[in-house]
Amino acid sequence: MNDTILPGSGFDTYEEQDKVLVGMSGGVDSSVAVRILQQQGFAVTGAVIRFSDAHDGAVQAARQAAQQLGIECIVLDAQALFEQEVVAPFCADYCAGRTPNPCVRCNPAVKFTALLAAADRLGIQYIATGHYARVEVDADGVSRIHLPQSAARDQTYMLSRLDQEVLSRLVLPLGEFEKDDVRQMARDFGLDCADAPDSMEICFIPGGDYAAFIRDRGMEGKAGRFISPDGKDIGPHKGVLHYTVGQRKGLGIALGEPVFIREICPNGDIRLARAGEEFFTTVTVDGIVTPDGQPLPAGTYQVKVRSAAQAQSAAFDGVDTLVFEQPVRAPAPGQTAAFYRNDTVAGSGFITSAR
Repeated sequence: MNDTILPGSGFDTYEEQDKVLVGMSGGVDSSVAVRILQQQGFAVTGAVIRFSDAHDGAVQAARQAAQQLGIECIVLDAQALFEQEVVAPFCADYCAGRTPNPCVRCNPAVKFTALLAAADRLGIQYIATGHYARVEVDADGVSRIHLPQSAARDQTYMLSRLDQEVLSRLVLPLGEFEKDDVRQMARDFGLDCADAPDSMEICFIPGGDYAAFIRDRGMEGKAGRFISPDGKDIGPHKGVLHYTVGQRKGLGIALGEPVFIREICPNGDIRLARAGEEFFTTVTVDGIVTPDGQPLPAGTYQVKVRSAAQAQSAAFDGVDTLVFEQPVRAPAPGQTAAFYRNDTVAGSGFITSAR
């Protein structure tokens, strides 16, 4: 085949390799990613991952999309790994008063692990997904995640813990496009999924009621008391698994003024704050990873404390502490802190505390 360069793929040339394994969900993004790769001359195989019983609909949708696209779609069973690496820690975190992000954990531990293993079995060098991000090989020869064209659809936060084994083989065809462009391409391609709604819920909890999901597994969060902004005990709460730092709605209390959850204490008590008091300057993190596997150097970074937050400037001490130039709202223990330099993911860690 001709040497083909994909936008944002991170490869200067593909030489004789012409095969790509694409992770599919049946949605518009992964389906358009397949069609783009086909148009660029690549032989595409699809793969849909069955993470749990809740994913049977996605498996069927991916198979239908693959049939329309004229490709094979294999089904990868990752239920045991997903339970071990995502579902069980998710439940344990909420029961301990932390706020996990299952996608950030799933991508390196399950999704891309399964895709790489399948690609190796099939003799395929590259894998691809429909994420809105770019992969580039930087001047030091390290493949890194870069911000996409679409700021509104930016998914670099969710990919911030991927390592070099994945990044060096990852193709992201949608990194140069806006979502509206992708939907229009899907219409132009005649794909049935062109106007399918985006999925916004936790994929293994279709109804979105994560507290009920956890309780159905026989688990309960720590009990405790609500503590008012003035330090008064104002009664028991339903258990820490029902709450997260920064939450305002659904508290079931009335103090005559808006209040937020400021802190979920180790003993199960929940400290409340008045509006404006849920901001923090200093955040500690652990479990830091970087694209090249080296320690994250001390210095100033742009840092996101949740997927939809704006990145804010912060000084990192090279060990575990971030000090933000401006206070950030409700950095929740258990969430991810994604570090950026310029438009590039420099590292990722888990928030442990804020003050």
